[in-house]
Amino acid sequence: MGKRHTWIEGLSERRTARWMVTVTLALILAITAADIAIGTSVHLGPFLVVAPALTASFAGARLTAVMGAVAIAALLIISVLHGGLTTANHMAQLLALVILSASVVFLCHVRERRTRQLNRARSVAETTQHVLLRPPPRRMGPFRVAWLYLAAEDETQIGGDLLAVAHTDHACTRVLIGDARGHGLAAIADASVVLGAFREGAHRYTTLPELVAVLEESVCRNVEDVADTTLDPGEHFVTAITLNIHDQGSQTEMINCGHPPPLLVRGDQITVLSATHPAPPLGLCGLDAARFRPDEFPLEAGDKLLLYTDGVIEARSPTGAFYPLVERVAAFSASSPDGLLHHIHRDLLAHTGQPLNDDAALLIIERASPHRLPRPQLATDPDGPAAHPAGWP
Repeated sequence: MGKRHTWIEGLSERRTARWMVTVTLALILAITAADIAIGTSVHLGPFLVVAPALTASFAGARLTAVMGAVAIAALLIISVLHGGLTTANHMAQLLALVILSASVVFLCHVRERRTRQLNRARSVAETTQHVLLRPPPRRMGPFRVAWLYLAAEDETQIGGDLLAVAHTDHACTRVLIGDARGHGLAAIADASVVLGAFREGAHRYTTLPELVAVLEESVCRNVEDVADTTLDPGEHFVTAITLNIHDQGSQTEMINCGHPPPLLVRGDQITVLSATHPAPPLGLCGLDAARFRPDEFPLEAGDKLLLYTDGVIEARSPTGAFYPLVERVAAFSASSPDGLLHHIHRDLLAHTGQPLNDDAALLIIERASPHRLPRPQLATDPDGPAAHPAGWP
């Protein structure tokens, strides 16, 4: 669908460019004809500079140079028919048109080069996002997943916020959402350390406190290798929430390390899951691992768990009001994780009326009702009628 949309946009741009070329050529022809018809009393030749200037607004340096050459040729025709090329007035007009056309072509070339650099930077940002964030699948075990990442840094798609979901062999799904100090490219190094440790530890450690302790140890050990801590010593920390959601039953464990509390959406009821055993942010170092004590709550079939970073709730309206996430979520009708995410995204941008000043991430996980789960595909045993489930997609 994305490729088709891009192709349609490219086709529309080509059609617009052809139409604008026709308009530009018509302007050159009209100015030339009018100047010749009026005679030597009025000089319209200088208006031919509109041709390269207009072309530069929709085309590249090559086509702009061609239109500039056509405009110069038109002015030469006017000069020949109005006293010749040797008159001071015509020489001045030609020289001015040549200089202005060359200047427009040069500026257009500079713009094209910067555009290519920007496109390469966007490509690197997209690649970095996919490598670092690794977008989770829409379904993981018995859970439906939707997520959104809004980077505050101009022309980038990733910043200091982080999220990850891993379905383990322990019949549970591990979830991480966090926020490294700062935003933009400067915080990516801190986020990469936490994400790398989580992806490895989520499958290795059986308990949630062990996993969080490993995240803390990894941040303290590796942050100096990936970030310049001499500029702001002691300021490289990460707020995070780590979850352990069991596939069977409804038991869910959470360790909140200084992060905004998640929301539990159960029908029309919204519950703020404040931690009863709060832990400090990751990266403060020297803390006792025993402080990582999990809180438990049920995540039943049909429940949605909404996790977010402070870039969402600290987004301000033009009048300075913070975004009221709890109130807005309660006002939205019950829908799928994708539908709820779409409502929040649209409402958040409408609330701010401008791009966000901080990175923002949203992650919604729903334990699907049994009737919504995909039916297991049965594979027939060639040696008999017995069958076995193929497993979760």
